[in-house]
Amino acid sequence: MAGGILLRLQFKLGDEPPPSLPSDGRKLPSKIHQRTRSDHASEVAEDYVEAIADAIDQHGVCRAVDLVKHFAVTHATVNNTIKRLERDGLVTTAPYQPVELTAAGSRLASQSRRRHEVVEAFLKKLGVSDQTAAIDSEGIEHHVSKETLGAMKRVLEQGWPE
Repeated sequence: MAGGILLRLQFKLGDEPPPSLPSDGRKLPSKIHQRTRSDHASEVAEDYVEAIADAIDQHGVCRAVDLVKHFAVTHATVNNTIKRLERDGLVTTAPYQPVELTAAGSRLASQSRRRHEVVEAFLKKLGVSDQTAAIDSEGIEHHVSKETLGAMKRVLEQGWPE
């Protein structure tokens, strides 16, 4: 109930809550959380393609063992994830061969890296330490909306709005 009261206060200045929010104090509908669930679903793919791109940039190739070390997970976990990425058209590979990004995988890695950089720079501008900004941006980058990311970019480029 307290969450509902706080939510109502947030929208008091705008007269009415957005249409997706109940106006009578009921609990939020589950569709409000759909974006978060969707973000979680793509989070692993984004992390993997970004790590694959980094390994290729640093070593010229990306092997499954590189991902095992990077994520501190088992070979089975990496192999299962690579199969899903291959199914989704983000990577190509063959047994005992390096993992390569498809054009779609490269685009996703670049987009993810750019989001990560903006979020991390924004956190640093807030005064967050380099180490904490690096850690926190790793999770936030997957959940930030285009609108919020745009606002972060504006603050970084133009300073705080007046």
